Amino acid sequence: MNIPNESYKFSVPIQVRMSDLDPFAHVNNGAQCNYFDFGRSSYFEHVFNEPVNWHTMDMVLVHVELDFKEGIEFHDQIVCESKVLSLGQKSVKMMQQLRDTRTGVVKTTCYSVLAGFDRVTHLSIPIRDEYKRLFREFEQLPDD
Repeated sequence: MNIPNESYKFSVPIQVRMSDLDPFAHVNNGAQCNYFDFGRSSYFEHVFNEPVNWHTMDMVLVHVELDFKEGIEFHDQIVCESKVLSLGQKSVKMMQQLRDTRTGVVKTTCYSVLAGFDRVTHLSIPIRDEYKRLFREFEQLPDD
């Protein structure tokens, strides 16, 4: 799944570090997962207009799918672009991409699903109405 660059309303710069590189001098796949986690967290903070409290956040990542399109090198200027694609009763589907701002080339894409999660009972719960409202407003998604 690939979403055109212009459809992303949120991006955050990513600092590539030497420790992120693999023996081929490309950013390791695991490090890229961390970039997407950072982008997702930054997106939530932007949309919710407050820092994410990971002790009370009641959504959890339940699915992640990455496509590595081109290697990321140390001097690439990378941003993580993020968006919510759709909202279900108990899930949020997201799309993200790592893009080189100098060339416009999308290096890696990430499709993910987050689910509502009760931290006390460890059971699935509906996504908060407030989260849905904020996602819909930011992304201009239709109401259910």
